[in-house]
Amino acid sequence: MRHVLIAVAMFAGLAACSPSGDEAVEPADASAALPPGRPAIYEAARVGPEEFVRALYAVHATPGASMGEPLQPGQDPIYDRMLNAMIGADFAKAAGEVPTLNYDPICDCQDSGDFTLDSVTVTQSGPQAADAAVVFTNLGETKRQTLKLVKEGPMWKVSDVLVPGRPALTEMLMAAIS
Repeated sequence: MRHVLIAVAMFAGLAACSPSGDEAVEPADASAALPPGRPAIYEAARVGPEEFVRALYAVHATPGASMGEPLQPGQDPIYDRMLNAMIGADFAKAAGEVPTLNYDPICDCQDSGDFTLDSVTVTQSGPQAADAAVVFTNLGETKRQTLKLVKEGPMWKVSDVLVPGRPALTEMLMAAIS
């Protein structure tokens, strides 16, 4: 009975804190209003796959923008559960050495500068899956890659990164942790 009362009190408290329909900000408006970084990425991830991808690259394309404090390897909410598990295992197996994933797979780089997002083409293969073909220029070099996306709960996340001429990120990580 006590647990039921606690649950009812929590729901009542949440309902009291919820904004009325007139005051609510649409997720797309909220992500557009935020400066590039994790909060904008998280908001965009709730809106749709293209908005999510554009928010990921906005961090690199906006001078002075930052992802903030680095997160523990394998605990980054922009990646799905499986990719996070592989990233965490890669860092754990490296045990102080350089892990396989020693770069930012979103920009396929360790450093970014003079970055432009040239194109994003999202193809949704279902309500929970999409591919984003991305072309960007970083430090004068044009790159192409495809982000495999999945929707986990209410948010879109990266499940793999495909770069032409190389194994998929998940294949490289699997080979490193096997």
